[in-house]
Amino acid sequence: MFTVKASLTHTPTRRKRREVVENDEFAAFARRIIRAHGRRVAAGDVEALRDLVALSAQLDEAIGEAVMGLRAFGYSWAEIGQRLGISKQAAQQRWGGQS
Repeated sequence: MFTVKASLTHTPTRRKRREVVENDEFAAFARRIIRAHGRRVAAGDVEALRDLVALSAQLDEAIGEAVMGLRAFGYSWAEIGQRLGISKQAAQQRWGGQS
């Protein structure tokens, strides 16, 4: 008689959500740093302009990584879209192709 391992047929449930710790303070810190960098460029540091612009691309990459991590953690496109103020379809179209 053949038996099937339950672990192979079990549908995984949503993982336990991680407790949010200091995200607001961390985001505020990051915003202060970016604004300070902009002020430094505005005060005549033209050489730093390219670095400031590069932050935009790195931020886009970080957002994509964060969204894909949340998807892997079990969050739906609807939940992600809701947090961003966009539809689930818009979120999926923007980040769904990143794997």
